[in-house]
Amino acid sequence: MAFENEGSLKGSEKKYRLNSEAKRYTLRDHGFTETKSGNFQLIRSLDTVVGNKQGVMLKITVTKDLSSFKMSTTTANGLKFVDVYGNKGMQALRDNLEYILEGLVSEKVLEEI
Repeated sequence: MAFENEGSLKGSEKKYRLNSEAKRYTLRDHGFTETKSGNFQLIRSLDTVVGNKQGVMLKITVTKDLSSFKMSTTTANGLKFVDVYGNKGMQALRDNLEYILEGLVSEKVLEEI
């Protein structure tokens, strides 16, 4: 998956982009870690069971110059994409995902378009 200026998750009608007010320290304050290449990455479990190693993960990666990003929901090992919105049995995961994304929007990391 390539870095883009706008992004959305498979099955979702909402689109997001990086907030112009987001800075490196803003990302770090909200759980992003810096990778070896200088990019920033946030990995959050969407599972409702604490300690479940097989859950679905939200992954957001921002380029080091804060110009573009990519986001996806994947299996715990990151090898397969998961369509959280397409499966009716994943309502709890969708709720957790929406909560995390709303938090990032309210904290001016992302903005909904």
